[in-house]
Amino acid sequence: MPRLKLTVEYDGTNYVGWQVQPNGVSIQARLLDAVEKLLGERVPVEAAGRTDAGVHATGQVVCFTTGRVLPLKAYWMGLNSLLPEDIAVVRAEEVPADFDPRRWSFGKRYRYRVSNAPSRSPLLRATHWEVFAPLDVEAMRRGAAHLVGRHDFSSFRASDCQAAHAVREVRRVDIQGESRGVLSFTVEGTAFLKHMVRNLVGSLVEVGKGRRPPDWMAEVLAARDRKRAGPTAPAHGLVLEEVFYGEGPPPRSPGGTADGGDEE
Repeated sequence: MPRLKLTVEYDGTNYVGWQVQPNGVSIQARLLDAVEKLLGERVPVEAAGRTDAGVHATGQVVCFTTGRVLPLKAYWMGLNSLLPEDIAVVRAEEVPADFDPRRWSFGKRYRYRVSNAPSRSPLLRATHWEVFAPLDVEAMRRGAAHLVGRHDFSSFRASDCQAAHAVREVRRVDIQGESRGVLSFTVEGTAFLKHMVRNLVGSLVEVGKGRRPPDWMAEVLAARDRKRAGPTAPAHGLVLEEVFYGEGPPPRSPGGTADGGDEE
């Protein structure tokens, strides 16, 4: 009974998110159907974390266990022949039978892209948040420095977040300028609360616009009150880039990846 780990890339524009839902088509539903057609059996398909409607991924990790043994190449090539054009398996590997894509994760890296050009871009509108105002990158970097470390991120969680607590460890927040006025926010941490990255970016953009000073980020963090933070950045600018793993599951600790609230 091999257990397969797939690395999956997808454009989330036309989906209600990763998880199967009654109100529309999900990434998980498409993969469930493709796996069933390939293997001739319906098996559970698990992911490293839930992504929200409109969020994209280049490194989502998906697992399933099957009684049908195929060459690894056949899994990803076969699934890609059955999946729509906006979902693709980019790698397949066999893992231990007890591998859990969520609980074995040591962390994730998300990237959020902002288009800061003076006019709208038809080519970027589905993958970037278009902010038509000058942004002070250095001010945002100073504000982001307050977020690194182990904190209670209650101020940056969605109101309907189901996580048992809001303690998370953010390892780094980098803000880089790219070509054509594009800014890239890279956020890496052990785990994330619902809408956490998008709320962090929305607040940092308030700093970048000059509406708030960089030290305001520390005040918001300490307040533990979602109403004190900035707006939630749009979903379509967010990409789950990579999920990190070691040789086995990480130790269970408060705010670690074993917490069930990890979603974006």
